[in-house]
Amino acid sequence: MTVPLLKIGAVLSTMAMVTNWMSQTLPSLVGLNGTISQPGTSERSTLFQSPDEGWQVYTSAQAPDGKCLCTAVIPVQGSCSRDLRSRQLRQLMEKVQNISQSMEVLDLRTYRDLQYVRNTESLMKGLDSRLKVASESQKNLNAKSFQELKDKMTELMPLIPVLDQYKSDTRTIVQLKEEVRNLSGNLLQIQEEMGAYDYEELQQRVLILEARLHACMQKLGCGKLTGVSNPITIRASGSRFGSWMTDTMVPSSDSRVWYMDGYYKGRRVLEYRTLNDFITGQNFVQHLLPHPWAGTGHVVYNGSLYYNKYQSNIVVKYHFRSRSVVVQRSLNTAGYNNTFPYSWGGFSDIDFMVDENGLWAVYTTNQNAGNIVVSRMDPITLEILRSWDTGYPKRSAGESFIICGTLYVTNSHLAGAKIYFAYYTNTSTYEYTDIPFHNQYSHISMLDYNPRERVLYTWNNGHQVIYNVTLFHVIKTSGEL
Repeated sequence: MTVPLLKIGAVLSTMAMVTNWMSQTLPSLVGLNGTISQPGTSERSTLFQSPDEGWQVYTSAQAPDGKCLCTAVIPVQGSCSRDLRSRQLRQLMEKVQNISQSMEVLDLRTYRDLQYVRNTESLMKGLDSRLKVASESQKNLNAKSFQELKDKMTELMPLIPVLDQYKSDTRTIVQLKEEVRNLSGNLLQIQEEMGAYDYEELQQRVLILEARLHACMQKLGCGKLTGVSNPITIRASGSRFGSWMTDTMVPSSDSRVWYMDGYYKGRRVLEYRTLNDFITGQNFVQHLLPHPWAGTGHVVYNGSLYYNKYQSNIVVKYHFRSRSVVVQRSLNTAGYNNTFPYSWGGFSDIDFMVDENGLWAVYTTNQNAGNIVVSRMDPITLEILRSWDTGYPKRSAGESFIICGTLYVTNSHLAGAKIYFAYYTNTSTYEYTDIPFHNQYSHISMLDYNPRERVLYTWNNGHQVIYNVTLFHVIKTSGEL
């Protein structure tokens, strides 16, 4: 029995090696593990993503002027999922996975049968010894001895189907070998198409496509909010209430962050050189405002801080470079000093916002019975250009923000909040919405949209958090994407 057992062990060893090669070596060889590692770095670029992460085109048609008209949802990250080569590789990956699974099942089954063979080896040796004795001295073979031999044979009978299974497994291995040969041919074909595994070329094509898609996105006018991502915690610092922001009007290379802890009487503004510096709490300068602030509804816009002066309805424009107040103006009839705050209080009567259209102020007055008023403001003079009465009571709102001229209001500042109400300034209409977002730390005291980065900045119970947003757009283009 020693020789057959060695042969079975060799088969198992071979299958284990093939399985390992199928599941590990082959995917990395052809780039099917879905990532590319940049030489000399630890960065990994995902090539193949879920279709849900790609651009989703809902409809397409041709406008009367001949331009392409399509409707799409813009993702956070695009992908090259429709590329012919990537589709071939995904199909090949599925084939490899199927073969790997077959090999694993085969490996498990033969291992189990091998254990049974090993357990019956001693029985076969004993039977072999008894048969030799019986053949040498047939005179001593009585009825009892003959029955013992029959019993031993009966114990070995279950080994027959096991051996039959090994024959079937042998045929399976032959079939798998044929599949491997087919895979080798497919690999050679893809190798020729890709130019000797030219991953850099493939990645460059993906990056070019990404750049063109995002360039198209930047040319879009405005979109309707359809979803909010899970929260991304940037830092945990400060008190329960505060605000933090970046300048929406500077180039993307300028990543300065401004930080204002507290909701009233504060005058200290910290300016961090970069987002990384803000995360680590290093490399900042301090600005001391000439007037204390009220609330957390401040914004930085084109190099200046816009905020509400404490215990007044005066709005202030403070220029960081000159370290001086450029202009201040009374927001007539606007409530202040916790007259019409959000539901969480905190002197949040006047809330500045910035979107793709410019500077806004959200507040309320006695004349409109405490309903939210949205006013478009001149960022230079602080004059009100136009106002809208939304009809939504401000004290019932948790927080609010503006995207593309649309005011979105949350129904609470606590856990379980959702974006509940939308007011469209372009049509002076409103609707009730049901857009959930995860209020991870259960107490939001500042929520603002950044049109440059297309994210929501949030101060949530002493945590500085951002959310990505999904907007619904109508894309109009005269050229090919």
